[in-house]
Amino acid sequence: MRGFLASSIGVTCAAALALPLTPPAVAATARPVPTTEAATAARPAPHAGTPDTTMTNRRAAEPYAPGSTQSLPLEPLTRNRATPTGPDTPEQGLTRRSVRHFSLVGVVWDNPAAELHGRVQVRTRAAGTGTWSGWQDVETHNGEHAADPDTPERASGRVRGATAPLWVGDSDGVELRVRSEPESAEADSAHHGTGARTLPAAPPLPSGLRLELVDPGDDAPPPDAPEDDSRTTGLAEEIAAADEASVAGEISAATEAAATEASAVNTDLAPLGAIEIPALNQAETEQEFFTLNAGELTEQQRVRPFVGPRPRIVTRRGWGANEGLRERGFRYTKKVKAAFVHHTASGNNYRCSQSPSVIRSIYRYHVRSMGWRDVGYNFLIDKCGKIYEGRAGGVARPVLGAHTLGFNSNSMGIAVLGSYGAKKPSSAAVKAIARLTAWKLGLYRVNPRGKTYLKSAGSNLHRKGKKVRLNVISGHRDGFKTSCPGRKLYGKLGSARSKAARYQGR
Repeated sequence: MRGFLASSIGVTCAAALALPLTPPAVAATARPVPTTEAATAARPAPHAGTPDTTMTNRRAAEPYAPGSTQSLPLEPLTRNRATPTGPDTPEQGLTRRSVRHFSLVGVVWDNPAAELHGRVQVRTRAAGTGTWSGWQDVETHNGEHAADPDTPERASGRVRGATAPLWVGDSDGVELRVRSEPESAEADSAHHGTGARTLPAAPPLPSGLRLELVDPGDDAPPPDAPEDDSRTTGLAEEIAAADEASVAGEISAATEAAATEASAVNTDLAPLGAIEIPALNQAETEQEFFTLNAGELTEQQRVRPFVGPRPRIVTRRGWGANEGLRERGFRYTKKVKAAFVHHTASGNNYRCSQSPSVIRSIYRYHVRSMGWRDVGYNFLIDKCGKIYEGRAGGVARPVLGAHTLGFNSNSMGIAVLGSYGAKKPSSAAVKAIARLTAWKLGLYRVNPRGKTYLKSAGSNLHRKGKKVRLNVISGHRDGFKTSCPGRKLYGKLGSARSKAARYQGR
C-alpha cells in the first residue's frame, strides 16, 4: 500500500492549501445561532413539575444550542439527604427533573481504571409527548472499549471511566439511579429469583460520578457557529463563553480545516468533500487494488487478488461529524490483520433514518464525555446495513482505533448500532459486516475465514506481550472477557466469515 500512502500524503498537503471545505448540507441549512426567542419557538418548553428555582430548570430555559452535552453531578439517594456525596454512598442519582433537549445518556467518573460494580438505570421524558419511559438499564461494563495501555491517547489525562451510551430519543426530562452491587449480584440484577442469598458487601461507587446528556444536534453545524463547550457546568460559565464571540471566526476556520483534513485522506476513493464513498463492482475494485498496490504484488496476487467489491460507505461529512470536536491529525498502525466486531450496547430503539444522529451522539460521548481523541470505532453499521466511516484517517488506511483494549494495533473495529445480547442482528447488518471485511481485509491481502496472530498489549484475558491466535474476524469477547458483541451477534460471525470469503472469490 506504499503507493496509496504516498499519494494520500500529497493530497493532504495540497488540500491544506485549498479553499475552506463548506459542506453542502451546511450551506443549505446555514443560520445564526438561535436566540432565546427562536429557540423557544423551535423547541417545546419544558413540562411542568420541577421547581423553577432549580439550576436544572434554569439550564432548561436557556437558548437551545445544536450539538451539546449537559454534565450533571450525581447526588446521594438516601433517606438522610444531608449525607455527603462520595464514593461510599451506596446509591447515587438524580431526582426527576426538566433539562435541555438530549437524545443519548451515559454516566462517567474520574478514574478510567475504576469499575462501576452495580446497576445504572434511567428514566426519560419524551420531548414530543411528555410521557415518561419506564426504567431502562445502562450497560456498566464499558472499560474494555478503550485505547491500549501506554498509548498517548490512554495517557492523555483527559480519559474518564464511563458506562456504555444509551440512545433514548429526543427527551427533555430525566431521572437516574446508580446502585452499588457485589459483582456476583450484577449478573442476576435483571432476574428476580425468590430464593434468599447471602451476598458480600457492595463495593464503593467510583468517585466523580456525572450524568452526561448528549444532544447530537443537526446534521452539520452552521458555518458561523462557534465550537461549543459541551461540558455544561452552570449558567455563568455559558454566558461567559457566549461573550467570547471574538474567537468564533478562528474556531470556525479551524473546524473547516479539520473537515478538509478528514476528507482529504479519502480522495483516492472519492472527491474532496464527498458525503459518501460509492460502491464499486468487482472489476472496478480490482483495478483500484492494483493501482493502490502498484509494484507490491506477486504474480499470483495479480492473477487472483482476493479482494471483495468495495461497499458504499457514508463519510464523516455524510453523517455530519463536527470535526472541531476531535483531536487534530491521525494515528496509524502498521496494517490490518484482523477485524473485531462490537455492538454499541446503546439499545435498539432507533430508526435507520436516525443513525447519523446516533453516531454523532456516540462520537460526542467518546470525545467530550470520555476524553478520547475521536470516536473509538473504525466503522459503524446500522440495522439496515448502511456502513459509516468511524475514526478519521481514511477508510482504506490502517487507522489506530480505541475499540478493543489490548488489541487495537494491526486491527480494525466494526460496531453494529444496537444491543445484541437477546436480540438477533438483522441479516442486512451481518451482510454489511461481510461486505466491509471482504473489501478492507482484501486490501491487506487477508483471508476473512482464516486465523492470525496479534500481540496483546494487555487485557483481562491475555497478558501483555502474549501472541494470541485469533480468527481474522473476531468478536470483542475473543480479545477481552466481555459480553460484547452480544450473544446473538457473536453467533452470526461464522456466517459473516463465510460470506466475506465468498465476496473475495475464495
